[in-house]
Amino acid sequence: MKAIRLIFLTLFVTQAAQAQVVTPSPRNKSSLQTLDPGTFSVEGMTPKPVVVKVQLEAPVYPSSKLQGALGSFAPGTLVTLIAMSDTAYRVRGRARHGDVAGWVRQTDVISPDPNLATNLKKLHERTKKVEELIQNHQVALGMTSQEVKASLGKPSRSSAKVNAQGKEEKLEFSIYDSVPQTTTGRDAFGNLVQTVVYVKVEVGTLSVSFKDGVVSEIEETKGNPLGGGGVQIIPPPFVF
Repeated sequence: MKAIRLIFLTLFVTQAAQAQVVTPSPRNKSSLQTLDPGTFSVEGMTPKPVVVKVQLEAPVYPSSKLQGALGSFAPGTLVTLIAMSDTAYRVRGRARHGDVAGWVRQTDVISPDPNLATNLKKLHERTKKVEELIQNHQVALGMTSQEVKASLGKPSRSSAKVNAQGKEEKLEFSIYDSVPQTTTGRDAFGNLVQTVVYVKVEVGTLSVSFKDGVVSEIEETKGNPLGGGGVQIIPPPFVF
């Protein structure tokens, strides 16, 4: 009898748990979907969220193809940019039917920056280049102090001065490389064996000068840490 009660109770709890599982509606799924091909994320690229205003009744769509509207934003609504394509923005805000994240036409919103779409594309290209430089532990003219430190690590020496032209800063970095060294020893049976170990060795020093927080000059003060590849140049940070 107790076994039957236990089985019945187990079935009851399982069914109750299944009944409480909420299946997301198509509207909820649209706000959580991955980005479409040909689009890129805007969120996180700028120090502060990019906010635009809806200038006329704006349908909001589940994808950048702008098909099958989920609802609409009222004129004057402020929305936050999440992603963009060549013709549309993915935004988050309060639509007429509730909070939603979806795609609207770029022409349906306005921004204090008349070149917002162009500047966001440039910023996206710069962000990709900076990520590549940091991954390869390289530095380029146009990088910020924070980006250089993320790429090269903590500087071994730093100095700064402020004059009528602005603030000038100089950071010096020790550049290391892993150099193979062969050691000879004996194994557990007394046989001579050679082992290759990699030792971290300083191969040069790099002096990086900043003008108002942006790299303005790169100098090899010891060795050839740039590897003879020349100095790379990227656009300075964009200000929105």
